[in-house]
Amino acid sequence: MKKSIKKRSATVGLPPGEVVFVGQQKTDKVRITLFDYDEKKYQEKELKTVEECYPFKDKPSVTWINIDGLEDTQIIEQIDSHFEIHPLVLEDIVNTEQRPKLDDYEDYLFIVVKMLYSDDQSQDIRSEHVSLIVGQNYVISFQESSGGDIFNPIRDRIRNDKGRIRKMGADYLAYALIDTIVDNYFLALESLAEEIDLIETELMADADIATFRKIHALKRDMLFLHKAIWPLREVISGLLRTESQLIRKPTNIFLRDAYDHSIQVIDTVETFRDMLSGMLDVYMSVISNRMNEVMKFLTIISTIFIPLTFIAGIYGMNFKYMPELETHWGYFIILGIMLLCALAMYSFFKARKWI
Repeated sequence: MKKSIKKRSATVGLPPGEVVFVGQQKTDKVRITLFDYDEKKYQEKELKTVEECYPFKDKPSVTWINIDGLEDTQIIEQIDSHFEIHPLVLEDIVNTEQRPKLDDYEDYLFIVVKMLYSDDQSQDIRSEHVSLIVGQNYVISFQESSGGDIFNPIRDRIRNDKGRIRKMGADYLAYALIDTIVDNYFLALESLAEEIDLIETELMADADIATFRKIHALKRDMLFLHKAIWPLREVISGLLRTESQLIRKPTNIFLRDAYDHSIQVIDTVETFRDMLSGMLDVYMSVISNRMNEVMKFLTIISTIFIPLTFIAGIYGMNFKYMPELETHWGYFIILGIMLLCALAMYSFFKARKWI
């Protein structure tokens, strides 16, 4: 999971509501797409200019405007100035470090979430900053890029009139977007679960420093997921508790289902964190046991050589009158005694199961 800490030095000292992009550039050109639909018909178009979306604000049908790319703040300001969006909202839209949250501005709801998707090339799990503005009959979504867009199933449901999405309002569309994001957390967790299983097998077979690095990297991923998912639960809970007229009662039952899914994701993340903590403990135990085995082997070797060194030391003294010095077979007898001592001590250690 590729993550980096974005520098906010560009915003230091600026007044509140100043629209300054904070993050990594992920696209060269801002792309604006629009869906306008009701129960009977729909239209889909890619807009070339910002002004093309203005007539859809007051239409009775549901309008979904999606903006891919946050670097061109001028385009975002043009869109939001027509929809009368608060400057503080614009500031949070272009700040990719903003935590998930829900703000009620009476005429619209502002939602920030973190989207996860799998990079097909690197197989890494990447994150993306997503903001939603939910009005009476419109939803405006802002994404960092189109590379990680996971909303295509929703577009297909609108095109093919599947399910109830074209029979419901903008609040249901906002729910569908959030629910898709939550469902993709499960896909990300499945990928991480496979990686955890592989590391656990490696840990039991032959753990080394590379295994430790993998466990540590996964723990960082779990920390990132925890920071993204816990506030998301608060966002969905806030949508359920809000008294805003923008969230209709028929949508609440679907939001409760999304809330249940977020709880399941949190439980899974907590389980993975506990597993990784346990794996770190196992890794340290494995390393400690290896060290103990090495120290035990060296201790046994040293212990066996203690009496041999003692005997060699006795006969290494330069005294003239030592009875054994004149013995014809003395050298070989002493070597035999030393060998018997070594064998006796080895047998003793073996009997005590120390080796």
